[in-house]
Amino acid sequence: MGARAKAIFPLALVIGVLSYLWTEFSLNFTFHWVTVAGTDVPGAVGVPQNFHFILPTAFISWGLFFAAGGDNAAFGKIFLASVFGTVAALVTIPLSYKTAAFPDFWGIALWVGVFAFVLVMILVAGDWYYVAGTFPAFAAVFLWWVATGMDGWAPLGADAANGTSSGLGAFGGLISTPWAWVWFDTLVTLIIGVILGVASGRLSALLTPKAKES
Repeated sequence: MGARAKAIFPLALVIGVLSYLWTEFSLNFTFHWVTVAGTDVPGAVGVPQNFHFILPTAFISWGLFFAAGGDNAAFGKIFLASVFGTVAALVTIPLSYKTAAFPDFWGIALWVGVFAFVLVMILVAGDWYYVAGTFPAFAAVFLWWVATGMDGWAPLGADAANGTSSGLGAFGGLISTPWAWVWFDTLVTLIIGVILGVASGRLSALLTPKAKES
């Protein structure tokens, strides 16, 4: 094994193991362990509760952590980017559907444009603000909002009382989630992704052979 492969192998191994553990945990939590009572039957999956983990979303902030440098400063940048981006989406969604209801998309387009402008303008606050991380976090909320039926804008959306109604979301409406929970689930999962980034960096450092002193 070459020197380059030896340096990369510990990180690849740790990321592979953590990816397996996160995938196994998040999917079982969402579709088996914490589901609406009476919906998880043998040979099938249950209806997720309003709070659930979003498997792919963690990989977004996990990758952003390394893109931002993979150090303690990167953790702070991506954590704040996740908060700023998701909160902007949280405000955007209700403004969108109150401006133009289904089936008009222009209300969504208008407010996405407004908050995209705002998110970029925050750069004037200083280098601590990482807009390259804020945009993916902003988009992650919209990704899950669309995937779960666009509650609030689309008809037959999620039932905020119990989350069991069949909306327009994935799995034939199985994942129909109230829009406020879409935001919260996305934020929590993004933060988990940053934590996975920190864990993968530190664990791989422990496994990386130390350079021999000359």
